[in-house]
Amino acid sequence: MFRIAGTRAALKAASAKLLHDTCTRHLHSTCDVAVVGAGIVGLATARELFLRHPALTFTLLEKEKELSTHQSGHNSGVIHSGIYYTPGSLKARLCVRGAALAYEYCDKKGLPYKKCGKLIVAAEQEEIPRLKALYERGLKNNVPGLSIVDAKGIREREPYCRGVMALNSPNTGIVDWRQVALQYGKDFEEAGGKVVTQYEVSDIAMVAESPAGGTEGLKYPIAIKDKKGNEVRCRYVLTCGGLYSDRLSQISGCSREPRIVPFRGDYLVLKPEKHYLVKGNIYPVPDPRFPFLGVHFTPRMDGSIWLGPNAVLAFKREGYKIYDVNVRDMADALAFRGLQKLVLRNISYGIGEMYRGIFIGAQVKLLQKYIPDLSRGDVLRGPAGVRAQALDRHGNLVDDFVFDGGAGDLGSRVLHVRNAPSPAATSSLAIAEMVADEVEGRFAL
Repeated sequence: MFRIAGTRAALKAASAKLLHDTCTRHLHSTCDVAVVGAGIVGLATARELFLRHPALTFTLLEKEKELSTHQSGHNSGVIHSGIYYTPGSLKARLCVRGAALAYEYCDKKGLPYKKCGKLIVAAEQEEIPRLKALYERGLKNNVPGLSIVDAKGIREREPYCRGVMALNSPNTGIVDWRQVALQYGKDFEEAGGKVVTQYEVSDIAMVAESPAGGTEGLKYPIAIKDKKGNEVRCRYVLTCGGLYSDRLSQISGCSREPRIVPFRGDYLVLKPEKHYLVKGNIYPVPDPRFPFLGVHFTPRMDGSIWLGPNAVLAFKREGYKIYDVNVRDMADALAFRGLQKLVLRNISYGIGEMYRGIFIGAQVKLLQKYIPDLSRGDVLRGPAGVRAQALDRHGNLVDDFVFDGGAGDLGSRVLHVRNAPSPAATSSLAIAEMVADEVEGRFAL
């Protein structure tokens, strides 16, 4: 009897210890603020918040093994100057300030960049009124150094480029944005922030009770769980989910809209022996009939030159190849009325983009409008990027900030950045300031 009773007691004690050990093991950490998503916006914002509130504890959660591996690591690398945007708009203000902050930050941290400039080229007479309107916009947006140049001025700056008139933007530059983002992360960690990778968030919820012998449920009322059963406890949550921002928002009871629809952009690369054809950024005059900018020529910090991209629907949110498919992602996109309306309004444009994505010669023909000496044999297929495009139910591209929280007690402690104005990399430090302002306005930090 004593032996049986003793065995039962030992088993009960062992079971209790195992349960406690499991809770302890799965309770990854506690912090005041958890930031979900380590793309360039999440990293810049985590850094900004820690600089403002050094007495608080911060944890940055990222689902990948490394930081900044998706949009932030698959973009053109351009430091935009703020020409295109409506004067006085948030996009314009963020881009102009963001570019100035980016150059200042790179100088301070010793990060390499090049102010190689940009020509926005009117290849035909009918584009000149739109080009001059862009020039006026740029002046109103306080973009430095803008000037209009004629055909001779184009050739002086880009000897192989042809056009009737161009807008010259000497303040446009190039940088490796992933290197910049990683530096943001380094700043965050050196200040005392904690970075946790391979942590794919599956749930955000209010804590029902504390673990055995603990008080975390009182001080840290939010539990962020990952798919492996780990858990981070915190007081407040900020999500910067990029391609998954809408799905993260739904966890705390937010609306499904605006929806993130992934658009893939496929680049061509110029063969090294043809690099002499391009010196700086060469861009088209945007056509207001179409939702995206169009093909352009972009030098890179590694010495390569990218041409493109096109813009086609990606059937996987992180699908960088034409055959990458995720059934859920594809079904979500195709069933969304907002995308259906966007496609119907731009059906011929969309077919053209898909055609040029498959047949390189068709893309080269479009590029020859600006550099006639370019030939099909001068280019190779290059990398691709996927853009997290926020769409509303009417098929409109969402350009402004979209902040959301959700319902109930959880909603009062969570802030989702569902959309940030593009160009998000150029504007990242300015965006971080605005997101931090929003955090401070909502939470009692």
